[in-house]
Amino acid sequence: MDTLDDLSKDLISAALTLNKGNHAKQFLRKEGTDLKKVTLSEAKSKIRKRTGGLFKSIKKGKAYKYNGDLAIRVYAGKPGHLLNNGHRIVDKNGTEHGFKEGVHFLESAESKFEGTFETDTLKWIDGLLDNCGL
Repeated sequence: MDTLDDLSKDLISAALTLNKGNHAKQFLRKEGTDLKKVTLSEAKSKIRKRTGGLFKSIKKGKAYKYNGDLAIRVYAGKPGHLLNNGHRIVDKNGTEHGFKEGVHFLESAESKFEGTFETDTLKWIDGLLDNCGL
């Protein structure tokens, strides 16, 4: 029983030192920056023509709560959803001439970043436990 009491005391002290989730927010901001870099390189490799300021419009959002958990997102601004998902080809008169399929650079960047995020998360958790003495 003494070891369980010691463990619970250690967990309570660790929770108090986490400073209301600021460590997690800092970690998410860093990971968001890394995901933004991967997304930008993926967009540059898949889209040859510089259209509508796409590369400037790829942004990292703020850390926020989503279903009780902290989350962060990387998004493409105004022309991004058209180039990612596809769009209709329309001339000046409004006549439609077909559909241009999107290149799906956001999804491919997400799949490339998943493994990196998992390893970074495990390292971060190990570091937290080491700093708290657990």
